[in-house]
Amino acid sequence: MSIVVTGATGHLGRLVVEQLLEKVPAGEITAVVRDKDRAAGFAERGVRIAVADYNAPETFDGLFAAGDKVLLISGNEVANDRPRQHKTVIDAAAAAGVALLAYTSAPSSLKARLADDHRATERTLLDSGLPWVILGNGWYHENHTGNIPAYLEQGAILQAAGEGRISSAARADYAAAAVAVLTGEGHENKRYELGGDQAWSFAEFAAELSRRTGREVAVRSVSVEEYARALVATGLPEPVAAVLADSDASIEKGELVVTSGDLARLIGRPTTPVTEAIEAALAG
Repeated sequence: MSIVVTGATGHLGRLVVEQLLEKVPAGEITAVVRDKDRAAGFAERGVRIAVADYNAPETFDGLFAAGDKVLLISGNEVANDRPRQHKTVIDAAAAAGVALLAYTSAPSSLKARLADDHRATERTLLDSGLPWVILGNGWYHENHTGNIPAYLEQGAILQAAGEGRISSAARADYAAAAVAVLTGEGHENKRYELGGDQAWSFAEFAAELSRRTGREVAVRSVSVEEYARALVATGLPEPVAAVLADSDASIEKGELVVTSGDLARLIGRPTTPVTEAIEAALAG
């Protein structure tokens, strides 16, 4: 038996494996990656490495074993056929008879186009007959703290979310929730709505950034269409820009406010405040 993490060298997957290493022997962890070289550090610590690609179903043949617990981390190619990619993993897990498959989805409140792929994957998972867990991950702090250099350079945060609020949390918080499910008991066939304890608005984000840097950062609100065009101007493909701009419209509607408290309960502590994430990003 093994705990298997797909996408194990991605931003979230790497954190999950690191946190698993604090709880279980390395030999009980399998990291599924596309590039073996990127997982060299895990291999040196005793983690088993499996090379497989969501776009190549044959690479998952024989990868799983009966009794495995699997974390399917959603693909990051938002303009690609992610439901097909995820089905590759689910089908292989079902054929092997794994003990549990947990999937990193989105909050059920999110109605944006971004959630369509997740809903399709959830249906495939529930139809598979596997014991399942849906991890309805909300926004990551890093979605926005990663843009801090641009915010400071431009002196403004461009957004189409109006005064909408976001219950984001740190990637490490979501990784901890996944680890709690993979190493705990009694999570089968449950859905968790995951988000930060404190919701925030872009105005509050800008004010905190201004306070900590001493540089004025304004909030510039535009239409969804204008925001999509601005994202394309930065080099993003039009389909990706459209999905991201549509997500801002969902923020304005309150669809990324999560009040369940599930994340804090799973990880056994308060979630990381966005102010702390801003501080860390500036220090880094």
